Amino acid sequence: MPESSVEHPRGLRLTAAERRASISLALLFAARMLGLFLLTPIFAVAAQSLPGGDSPLRVGLALGAYGLTQAFLQIPLGMASDRYGRRPVIVFGMLLFVIGGIICALAPSVDWVTAGRVIQGLGAVSAAITAWIADATRPEVRTRAMAMVGGSIGISFALSLVLSPMLVGEFGLSGLFWAISLLGFVCLLIAMFFVPDVPRGDEPIIQATARDVLRHKDLLRLNFGVFCLHFILMSLFMVAPGLLGRLGGYDSSTLWQVYLPVILASFVLMVPAVFYIETHKTHKGALEWAVLGLAVVLGVLPWLVGALMPVVIALVGFFVAFNVLEALQPSLVSRVAPPDYKGLALGFYNTAQSLGVFAGGLVGGALVAYGGPPMVFWSGAMLAVIWLYTTRGFSKVY
Repeated sequence: MPESSVEHPRGLRLTAAERRASISLALLFAARMLGLFLLTPIFAVAAQSLPGGDSPLRVGLALGAYGLTQAFLQIPLGMASDRYGRRPVIVFGMLLFVIGGIICALAPSVDWVTAGRVIQGLGAVSAAITAWIADATRPEVRTRAMAMVGGSIGISFALSLVLSPMLVGEFGLSGLFWAISLLGFVCLLIAMFFVPDVPRGDEPIIQATARDVLRHKDLLRLNFGVFCLHFILMSLFMVAPGLLGRLGGYDSSTLWQVYLPVILASFVLMVPAVFYIETHKTHKGALEWAVLGLAVVLGVLPWLVGALMPVVIALVGFFVAFNVLEALQPSLVSRVAPPDYKGLALGFYNTAQSLGVFAGGLVGGALVAYGGPPMVFWSGAMLAVIWLYTTRGFSKVY
């Protein structure tokens, strides 16, 4: 047997150092994202305990505020990590995250929560963490390491749906923010002491200009897609907690009784779909079907709001499509982006995601205030239809 055929399988395995770095960075990313996600499923209801919490517009602004500062600083902090090192930039970012969480925990009004969320968003370290993973792994196993991070994000969101109502029920909204700050401190410890030192690559994360990405039509389509996805998610959670409370009598401490079966059912249905997509290489078709699923679910929701069970079933369908898209789109970015500017492409992708979070919270709050839940659902459906139209223009099948 030729020597290369013997060595090839070994070359595809993570070394002990790569495994340790990948696991610790995935944990760091997961804990940070859990801290960000915890507020989403419950804030629209829990904020009513604060002055200003009866204004959907102010609540929406507070919910999405961190996305605005994340969007502006994602690429600059990624570049700073090239110059000053990954660890110092991430530690600095997590310090800001903790400080912002403490301000939220002590906030006397919704407006102070907004201020704290803005400060949390200043710690935009996603690009720096991604670059650290690239530093710590060989190219032939890097996709596997990135997949660990992607999987951890999905798990974090699922946990947030269950944990946030429990934490608010036990400790109140202030206690939830203290828990978020504690998660930030855990991230700080992981970044300082658990991620091993690795030499930075010779090439920086930003290897091209913004013009290169902005000229790439397929990357623009994916950036628009992740903007739409998180816009729809944030606007949906401006109405979902209150709607479930009205239909099923759930309050901020018992919403987990709905969220838990919804997220479990969606994962059971999503995992085989993702496995099929990866094994049959049907990424573009799956993208179109998942976006169509979002449009259909959101389009029919206004006619289902009179009874609990139809709404719960619709939420299961929503999260099947959402989880598929959340896993599929970063994979497509890695396939679409040329090697010489993958880092910059991921920076723009994370920026578009953060802008979707901000716009979804702000616009969702305005839609609730002036049009009620049906306006949120119809707007999300229309945005999904526009997104579906853009996916049909991919220059090649991926």
